[in-house]
Amino acid sequence: MEKPLISVIVPVYNVGDYLERCMDSVLSQTYPNFEVVLVDDASTDQSSAVCNACAARDSRVRAVRLSQNRGPSAARNEGIRRARGAYISFVDADDRVEPDLLEKLYESLVQAGAEVSACGADGIDLKRGPAAVYTRSEAVCCLARGVPFNLVPWGKLYSAELVKKTLFPEDIFYSEDLLFLYSLLKQSRRVSYRPDILYHYTQREGSQMQSGASERKLTAFAAQDFVCEDAGVSFPEAAEDFRLLALEANRCLAVLTVKKGGEGGHTLGYLKRIQKNTRRHFSWRTVKRCPRKRDAAALLALCTSAWGFWAAASAFTWVKRLGGQ
Repeated sequence: MEKPLISVIVPVYNVGDYLERCMDSVLSQTYPNFEVVLVDDASTDQSSAVCNACAARDSRVRAVRLSQNRGPSAARNEGIRRARGAYISFVDADDRVEPDLLEKLYESLVQAGAEVSACGADGIDLKRGPAAVYTRSEAVCCLARGVPFNLVPWGKLYSAELVKKTLFPEDIFYSEDLLFLYSLLKQSRRVSYRPDILYHYTQREGSQMQSGASERKLTAFAAQDFVCEDAGVSFPEAAEDFRLLALEANRCLAVLTVKKGGEGGHTLGYLKRIQKNTRRHFSWRTVKRCPRKRDAAALLALCTSAWGFWAAASAFTWVKRLGGQ
């Protein structure tokens, strides 16, 4: 009996140096029935040529090019709309996967009677756990804590029906993955997890994740605010973890804003906006749960004074540089 078709969606944007390696790993899957939908988000490098070449030499690959750059959410949504499979998996174009990724994720999902399955990954700070099957509320708690599966769409297999009812928010450019996964898990019944490292994440220098504040980055506030507010009603057992997640994201963004500056040179202005959102989610109970005391201190400083946080963070950065750290 033929196994159901799995659609692997790969959003592509200016990753020509990595795409062939990624596609070699995807096309080496031991799972016998899959297709790959490459969605080129108007790349300006050789990515488009690589996409077309992959589609020309392998009938399992379809290449689509967007007429203008619209962001990863729009690229993934285009892939979802074109997906023909009963199941969907996402792979980022600069990453690579093990040959048995799809096979093991599918087996895990079917055996558990789940709509979502997840696996372990390396190249990213991820705390793994034992193989398990989670209920809806348990899976949402796992998402909030980032244990044992991560907060991004890759490294997972989904029911296509569930994904097509959810889609990615195209007006949010950061933390859109969190909002997508939260909304999807809220509709699920079971999620299966196996700790096998089947996905290899690539941390690229110069990525947007390492830049300072911008209007696009601050769209993350809308995603975090929605998840925190909705979880407070729907999953109160996970609400505090989501608030801590939002606070940690704001702290990291504030530090990057001090180091890299704000869009258009408006560093202090962006810090004040980050401060406002941080105050929205701040509570002593939540901050006390920060894993490191210095992170809790940074959040307190940010809530107290954006200017004071800027001065303190700048001084700390210079001390680290002078110390050669």
